Amino acid sequence: MKIVHTIAELRATLQPFNSPALVPTMGNLHDGHLDLVRAAKPLGDVTVASIFVNRLQFAPHEDFDTYPRTLQADCDKLAAQGCDVVFAPSEKEMYPEPQGFKVHPPTELADILEGHFRPGFFTGVCTVVMKLFQTVLSEAKGPRFAVFGQKDYQQQMVIRRMVRQFALPVTIVNVPTQRAADGLALSSRNGYLSEAERAEAVQLSLALRALGRDALAAADGLVRHLPALETRAMEALAARGWQPDYLTVRRRVDLQAPQPGDALVVLGAARLGKTRLIDNFDI
Repeated sequence: MKIVHTIAELRATLQPFNSPALVPTMGNLHDGHLDLVRAAKPLGDVTVASIFVNRLQFAPHEDFDTYPRTLQADCDKLAAQGCDVVFAPSEKEMYPEPQGFKVHPPTELADILEGHFRPGFFTGVCTVVMKLFQTVLSEAKGPRFAVFGQKDYQQQMVIRRMVRQFALPVTIVNVPTQRAADGLALSSRNGYLSEAERAEAVQLSLALRALGRDALAAADGLVRHLPALETRAMEALAARGWQPDYLTVRRRVDLQAPQPGDALVVLGAARLGKTRLIDNFDI
């Protein structure tokens, strides 16, 4: 496995290959990330994992400075999975000058749910992903792939729409959420949890599953009953000491309010202590 730190070295390394498969990460890797690498391996002729903590997607009060940087451990894990190339640029390499040009996704998708509680988050995500696509995939001669996890449901939807509207020659590949034995979605931020918080953390996924069951039980009355169901789910989680941002049922196609007959997804974000967790399930 080759580790490169500059765009020029990355492009030189990839020049002999035709069909790259990219796994974008911010490092501090867990088995969910490694599952993305395993999914990427058969797609192309070279597997590239990027490790870059992207300042643009963090608000000033968020954990950019304290986000774990574990490059050597990450590279060891990636090598064990057969990753071919790790692209680990510095901030100066990715943003050699202030990034004045940014990708602003449409408000109806990017300013709801995660975007409502983290203003500017999806602009930061789209900008860095576009730049990664340009650095890793733009000079490929054959099919190009980028692999993302379903845990970041809204993020993946935003990126898919960006790829479609910019006519980017990239196939986005979805990988189901990896979970611990108790059902907690794997996340780099799980490492922030205390032992007691870790035991409690599975309650977010349990609350979402319960909300999903209630939504399906409401059937034709879902539109009428949904606000009360969502409020009850949030109040139940808050009673356990959580600070929920949202627990909600949306239609899968665009994350807008559901109508009868829509395919549905239940999504949630809540803070447990100082740690903010997200999760989702198709229902």
